[in-house]
Amino acid sequence: MKIAIYSRGIENNQHQDVLSLLDELAVSGVELVFYQDFFNQFYSAINSKAKYSTFNSSDDLDENIDFMISLGGDGTLLDTVTLVKDSGIPVAGINYGRLGFLANIGKEDFHSAVAALLNRTYVLDKRTLIHLDADIPLFEGVSYALNEFTLHKKDSSPMIKIHTYLNGEFLNTYWADGLIVATPTGSTGYSLSCNGPVVFPDSGSFVITPVSPHNLNIRPIVVPDNTIISFEVEGRTDGFLCTLDSRREIVPKEIQLAVKKEAFCINLIRLNENNFLQTLRNKLSWGLDVRN
Repeated sequence: MKIAIYSRGIENNQHQDVLSLLDELAVSGVELVFYQDFFNQFYSAINSKAKYSTFNSSDDLDENIDFMISLGGDGTLLDTVTLVKDSGIPVAGINYGRLGFLANIGKEDFHSAVAALLNRTYVLDKRTLIHLDADIPLFEGVSYALNEFTLHKKDSSPMIKIHTYLNGEFLNTYWADGLIVATPTGSTGYSLSCNGPVVFPDSGSFVITPVSPHNLNIRPIVVPDNTIISFEVEGRTDGFLCTLDSRREIVPKEIQLAVKKEAFCINLIRLNENNFLQTLRNKLSWGLDVRN
């Protein structure tokens, strides 16, 4: 079995936890392939004599990779999504970050995670992606996101007007700081913080959520994910921010943009005892009486 390891970096006080995970994988006969930048940082910190393979980009991941392990929080897992692309490589997120909606395997559960990978007793969650089309090249060809696509004003510039269309039919003009189009996975992210609804991962929908709208009667709306959503932007500045998850570009306001469902999905590994409802209760403290 061959497993790729990705991380942005691990705090010094977590080195021993990561070493324990790697040792257990190595004892089980797993061949490990490390992301080069992480390997350079981590390898020198632990003073290890072992030899490992490395990779720098998605082009270095061949068909022999069985799994990708993301060590970190949700942001780290979003990076991982840009590496696996349409390869179908299942991704297991082990949470060394904070909230951990996507990286939902706790670092204390790595024994169970290793056993699940070795015995293939995990559950695969197929998560929808959102794809961006533009009339100029953006995001170095990685034009999809797991959580959300957003349009946003730059810094302290005035609000922008976003004319929005569903399959070519006019929906609304949003006078706002920005607009979010979230996947079901992303409905618990930025969209939720802007009062968007939580939708189930397999709901087959997108959530359109305004950011600080000028008109208070404007509310988020849920649309089918077979809809093509296009935009025209007006503003007092020459450009605005366009983002896919944590990646961003400054684009001219004359740009033509549209989003739709991506042709492929991302496979997230879930341990059998975890499900979406448990994640909601645990991460959002639903049902918890905080008055006592």
